Amino acid sequence: MHIALCFNLRRESACALSSSSSDSPLSIADDLYAEWDDFETIEAVRSALAQHHQVTLVEADHNAFVAFQALRPDLVFNMAEGLLGASREAQIPAMLDMLGLPYTGSDPLTLGNCLDKRRTKEILSYHRVATPRFALVEELQDVPARLRYPLMVKPILEGSSKGVPDSALVRHRKQLLQQVEWALATYRQPLLIEEFLPGREFTVAMIGNGAQLRMLPAVEIDFSALPKGVNPIYSYEAKWVWDREEQPLSIFSCPASLDPRLHNAIESLCMRAFRIMGCRDWCRIDVRLDAAGQPPIIELNPLPGILPRPEQNSCFPKAARAAGLSYDALILNVVHAALVRHRLFSGERHADCCLL
Repeated sequence: MHIALCFNLRRESACALSSSSSDSPLSIADDLYAEWDDFETIEAVRSALAQHHQVTLVEADHNAFVAFQALRPDLVFNMAEGLLGASREAQIPAMLDMLGLPYTGSDPLTLGNCLDKRRTKEILSYHRVATPRFALVEELQDVPARLRYPLMVKPILEGSSKGVPDSALVRHRKQLLQQVEWALATYRQPLLIEEFLPGREFTVAMIGNGAQLRMLPAVEIDFSALPKGVNPIYSYEAKWVWDREEQPLSIFSCPASLDPRLHNAIESLCMRAFRIMGCRDWCRIDVRLDAAGQPPIIELNPLPGILPRPEQNSCFPKAARAAGLSYDALILNVVHAALVRHRLFSGERHADCCLL
């Protein structure tokens, strides 16, 4: 089978290829390219796919449409995050839908709704799926006067902890106004002000569709492993600054220690959220316990990060390893889920595709 692997190459990697790449006219946040993948991750996915398929690389740039039109692959493995705007994660899937090409992962509507934290929470709330109380702020004067502290301040259209530094957790109004002012100026988009949940935090990898949907072992975040005195949140610094490959933090526990009742509650919640939001093939879902020990949904990530090496502390591959799946088997299981969903599955089953 011919599979096209579609990706965005992280800017610092691209900078090594072109001395002109630093001449960007954009005045934007320093973390603009944090969601994109590096050479190593792209190569790891390509290598996994190439075990059983012919693979062609397609960068998600302005030439992608013509490339897909010429290639007409049997399937596209989509890991493209896009760059600017609320539609950025939906752009490649919308293009593929226009061309009638099947692809892994969620459709444009689901990707757009899950990227927009406001829309995610509105949809979950409508369906009575637990999620923290929130307010939307588009200008500084919009900040409500009566809120229950502590609070989290987040840009609504970012992932990979972008726009969520350690200072995003605020405990009084002065801190709140300072954080809102900074985030509005830096990210130029509406903000979510969300009630902070004080309990344990988990991230849950989901894979499959329909009756074949499975929850991989939950990953718990141990905030006691962070530097002394910082906030107990998985901030941008925690993800990209303090946790380094050469000295990884012991911040994750997988499988998380869960009593059967809590495990079942998290599994049921995540499966319901996956289906309500229209996710397909795979998704990573963040959950944090409230003061009563109940597990509300924080957000859904239908384009999960998949850094290949254990020391990179990437949660979806970490959960897969805990389930007994190699990195290659994880990628092939996603392909398998997509092929079954698209009714392209021939009946052949690879030995290393053993989850579903």
